[in-house]
Amino acid sequence: KADRSLVRNALSGDQGANGVAKAPGSELEYVLTNCRVATMSAAATAPYGLLDGAAVGVRADGRIGFVGSAGDVTSAVGFVPGVTKLHDLGGKLVTPGLIDCHTHIVYGGDRSEEWELKLQGASYEEVARAGGGIVNTVSGTRSSSVEALAKAASPRIEQLMREGVTSLEIKSGYGLDVETERRQLLAAEAAASTHGFKLARTFLGAHAVPAEYKGRPDEYIDEVVLPAMDALHKEGHVDAVDAFCEGIGFTYEQTARVFKHAASLGLRCRLHGDQLSDGRCGELAAEYGALSCDHCEHMSAAGAKAMGEAGVVAVLLPASSVFINEAKLPPVADFRAEKVALAVATNCNPGSSPCPSLLLALHLACSRFRLTPEEAFAGVTRHAAAALGRQAEVGTLEVGKAADLAVWQCAHPRDIMYQMGYNPLVACFVDGKERPSSFPARSITADSDERLLSMLLRWTGSLAPKLHASLSAAFTTLLK
Repeated sequence: KADRSLVRNALSGDQGANGVAKAPGSELEYVLTNCRVATMSAAATAPYGLLDGAAVGVRADGRIGFVGSAGDVTSAVGFVPGVTKLHDLGGKLVTPGLIDCHTHIVYGGDRSEEWELKLQGASYEEVARAGGGIVNTVSGTRSSSVEALAKAASPRIEQLMREGVTSLEIKSGYGLDVETERRQLLAAEAAASTHGFKLARTFLGAHAVPAEYKGRPDEYIDEVVLPAMDALHKEGHVDAVDAFCEGIGFTYEQTARVFKHAASLGLRCRLHGDQLSDGRCGELAAEYGALSCDHCEHMSAAGAKAMGEAGVVAVLLPASSVFINEAKLPPVADFRAEKVALAVATNCNPGSSPCPSLLLALHLACSRFRLTPEEAFAGVTRHAAAALGRQAEVGTLEVGKAADLAVWQCAHPRDIMYQMGYNPLVACFVDGKERPSSFPARSITADSDERLLSMLLRWTGSLAPKLHASLSAAFTTLLK
């Protein structure tokens, strides 16, 4: 089968009020037709940018070439009769691929014992002050190789991939030294290559003060955080910089120092802020033009106002709130009043949110934080893309953007988040390529032979690497 090019040259086009668009460009390689489409475009007038009786055309360069009425497909620019393939979805729902914009999914060690202690009455802050929490994961991460870190993260990442996630942010922050922070980011890169998602790499050296610098946070910043940022940025492993501004983390002034240094390198910032107390993190994020401020449970009205004026995204992490039994909820009403974009993420990590399920986070954003389903879904598409600074590339279904798509066996986007523990995903596409599914029979674009090959390769995946590689080559040759 001919491989699709992954060229990233976006082409402009005429844009309609509901995200309906056509534009000149390369040939349409295939069209998903007879479907309902939720474009999630900010320009849409219909809720979710919904289009009935719709189609999505994907170009050979992996970009969206058509979004509109299925009846208009055959006359669309780029449609070539006999060449462009039509895939009838039988009324299924097509949305942008989901984006998990805040995770700590790569780490070593285990913290289930701490969870048990918390259930016996210890608070998150008490556990941290006693030497647990973030620092407790450091030893497990420091003793792990890149390969071991990637392998340990793999089941968690696979779970997110099965839920339609096409872009995933992964932070460092469990090394707290240059070499281990590097290994975390290298493991994240390896995982992206293995699992086929778009990776956003965040350097979180200012996550906690390690034991060897206990009581000396300023020295830790000077001797570890800033030099590590320099080195990892120079090596090309950093897309953004984050910091934990909190009583058990770093002060406003210390965080500002980290952000100033990031700015000198041309790196955008993100902030763990106001999770356990009001540390004026909304104002801090606004002052430094941060992409986002995440957590926000204890944020003041003034902080929300500052974020709205500066265009900082509020990333809400409802699974954390549930897991640590946090009574305080983010000031959603203030965010709405100040027109702050709301994103939703898993915060998947071993201590406060061992949750590799963005669908569960979506449900909790509605049932616990009282977001509307449309707000929540924008939070894992359009607004999550903005939290990563990638809103021009992903997050909505519009001509010229990457063809990162999710196909669902349901009639409406609200159905995706309504049922807890239910996953209606049918297929997922990254840059126009259908990602191999855990359920090959569900494949939309593969023919029967390709589905058989996919199943065979998955069934042999647990074998020794050399044997698996040999069988893979043999199966592929037989089915050519």
